[in-house]
Amino acid sequence: MALKIWINNALVDEKDAKISVFDHGLLYGDGVFEGIRVYGSKIFELDAHLKRLYESAEVIRLKIDMTPEQLANATRKTVEANGVVDGYIRLIVTRGVGSLGINPFVCEKSQIIIIADNIQLYPGDLYETGMRVISACTIRNHPLAIPPQVKSLNYLNNILAKIEALDAGVPEAIMYNHEGFVAEATGDNVFIIKNGVINVPPIQAGSLEGITRAVVIRLAKKEGIEVVEKNLTRFDLYVADEMFLTGTAAEVIGVVEIDGRQIVDGKPGRITGLLRKKFFDYAHGRSK
Repeated sequence: MALKIWINNALVDEKDAKISVFDHGLLYGDGVFEGIRVYGSKIFELDAHLKRLYESAEVIRLKIDMTPEQLANATRKTVEANGVVDGYIRLIVTRGVGSLGINPFVCEKSQIIIIADNIQLYPGDLYETGMRVISACTIRNHPLAIPPQVKSLNYLNNILAKIEALDAGVPEAIMYNHEGFVAEATGDNVFIIKNGVINVPPIQAGSLEGITRAVVIRLAKKEGIEVVEKNLTRFDLYVADEMFLTGTAAEVIGVVEIDGRQIVDGKPGRITGLLRKKFFDYAHGRSK
């Protein structure tokens, strides 16, 4: 069955979902987006995602031509129209149609696109066996270039690091900031566990303020596990007892090797497994 895409304030068949070649989202990556999960036909953390979307848009001075309530309703309609039960939403806002110049203010109206479909970022068995990663040479964008909290359409910084990972035969790379501290993976937040304490890089280190990140931190604290936000170095990753990544598409996935160095016994750790289970229980409404 062909997907129904929300575009130009209506649901259309995917073959009819088209944008202008003069849209600044296409020409310059000028826009913002959110990736959102659907579990059991319910949209996961929609309010938090919309809050982040509107804040990202505000920072780049992009006016979204729908209220949060209208956008939430449009998102629900798109999910329902495609019969998505357990899936993924890509919510995109571009600057809209403009000229070949980079002046964003010639774009009169933003373009809103909503896609609801299925996604599997990593093979299922990787969640059981754990993931291998490398350290990327590509550093995270400097915060004075673009704030890391802005989830923009321009993902070249992350894509270049992703290419490094794929060239090395692994699915993910850890990105560091200009000071050498851990920022994030190419599409996920990074956590390590040392002596029973969860350590996670602060947002100021150059990571996106992940929605799944925030949920996992809350769940860990509920289990009585101490969580510390602190700057982490490559050394900290090398000597970690456990390591895992979180993200909307990735959910919670263990890391068992970094830069060819095995993490402890080379299997996802106990706390990683616990938090993965707690996350799924929470996402599927089996816990508060």
